[in-house]
Amino acid sequence: MPVEHYENFPVASFLLPARLREPVEAIYAFARSADDIADEGDATPLMRLARLNDYRRALLAIEQETPFDDPSLVPIFERLGRNIRQFQLPPGLFRDLLDAFSQDVGKTRYADYPELADYCRRSANPVGRLLLHLYDAATPENLVRSDKICTSLQLINFWQDVAIDWQKQRIYLPQAEMALFRVTEEHVAGGRITPELAALLDFQARRARGMMLEGAPLARALPGRIGWELRLIVQGGLAILDKIEAADFDIFRHRPTLKKTDWLRLAWRAATC
Repeated sequence: MPVEHYENFPVASFLLPARLREPVEAIYAFARSADDIADEGDATPLMRLARLNDYRRALLAIEQETPFDDPSLVPIFERLGRNIRQFQLPPGLFRDLLDAFSQDVGKTRYADYPELADYCRRSANPVGRLLLHLYDAATPENLVRSDKICTSLQLINFWQDVAIDWQKQRIYLPQAEMALFRVTEEHVAGGRITPELAALLDFQARRARGMMLEGAPLARALPGRIGWELRLIVQGGLAILDKIEAADFDIFRHRPTLKKTDWLRLAWRAATC
């Protein structure tokens, strides 16, 4: 379960109750395929946006209980529709994901943290909220904590992948904070850590860690195997931050990842924390 864009999603995990594996797989198939439309392959931006609009029309067809106008989307959306109806999942959360994927097509810079946080609200938080609806645990307090965990995981993914995102000409570091720490795009393009960039990444890591710790009580509030899996995800995110810090924030030479030995240690920590 590496800290990647959708690989935090517990797809058909053995920890999930059997009755929830099907809806989780259906949600994941939707999110993964739409994310790939935005990011993978050699389609033009206009083609990508058009295909994501096809997804919006299919989602509307589910809501209005009308036939799909694109037969190629039937396998994904008939399955998704069954689970939306059965578990009364809010369609707006799926629209938020599509809005974030569409934004990925053309937006490569973020002016400030509130703008980046709004992206996380749509790109990451809906996943946690959908899972809480599946668990019948979508209380106001749980939703707030879930948002903190999901936003933190998204931010950790960004700071883990600064170098990889630069290859796609993307910078998720907020420009206002880059200016505050006297970091320029040339620092990122240079592919080496500098005192200024290290200080900026330290600031970002501290914010992500604080947010994760604020959301972490949710993992204790959820019962049984579901809570244990969430504790493992939380510990995984914190461990990536530990590795970023241990490498003195040099994410260019040391992209932090979790190995099998790390997961054994984290599994024990998740079981006992």
